[in-house]
Amino acid sequence: MTTIALVDDDQHILTSVSLLLENEGYNLRKFNDGATALTALTADPPDLAILDIKMPRMDGMELLRRLRQKTSIPVIFLTSKDEEIDEVLGLHMGADDFIRKPFSQRLLLERVKAILRRTEKPNTGAAPDDPSQVMERGDLSMDSQRHECTWKGEKVTLTVTEFLILQSLAQRPGFVKSRDQLMDAAYDDQVYVDDRTIDSHIKRLRKKFKTVDKEFDAIETLYGVGYRYKES
Repeated sequence: MTTIALVDDDQHILTSVSLLLENEGYNLRKFNDGATALTALTADPPDLAILDIKMPRMDGMELLRRLRQKTSIPVIFLTSKDEEIDEVLGLHMGADDFIRKPFSQRLLLERVKAILRRTEKPNTGAAPDDPSQVMERGDLSMDSQRHECTWKGEKVTLTVTEFLILQSLAQRPGFVKSRDQLMDAAYDDQVYVDDRTIDSHIKRLRKKFKTVDKEFDAIETLYGVGYRYKES
């Protein structure tokens, strides 16, 4: 059974969202503050986490930052704030989606299903260790079944969205992908994101790879057009 963690200090949201998702067959783990959630989610990561931003003891941003040190589980932020900087910062930190309060339960459910679909391992019928399931592009290796990525043999931990964007670029080295094409590759067609969201993901991808290799330059920007993967 798919497990979802819900972290929010609003008891009404904890109750209503839990009922919604449990009725859909998901197993819910509920927390009303970030500090308690951090210990539990680090020890036993769920399949998806839904985090409120403004919480006592530890806010959602800090919780995400600490979780990203240990795990790449997909994260949806719930936020009542209007400042655009929150969304930009959250995406830089590795959030997969944002939903602003007040939100419709139907919208939340569709976003949850969309992200979980992206995390499903493809059922190709191939053996789990079949090397044909691993994409090799120069120093880059991507195993979609295990959701594993390495650069020059060093592991690079990516979120679901980052993995799908990089996979889309690397599938055809040298070919330019527009932001719309990258949106289609990484997001469900019911989820709208703008150009800045894709740009934020690309910046975070570069930052992660430069942590492993300071000379990393495989993702090229073509201003006004899009991005492409340069295979060395």
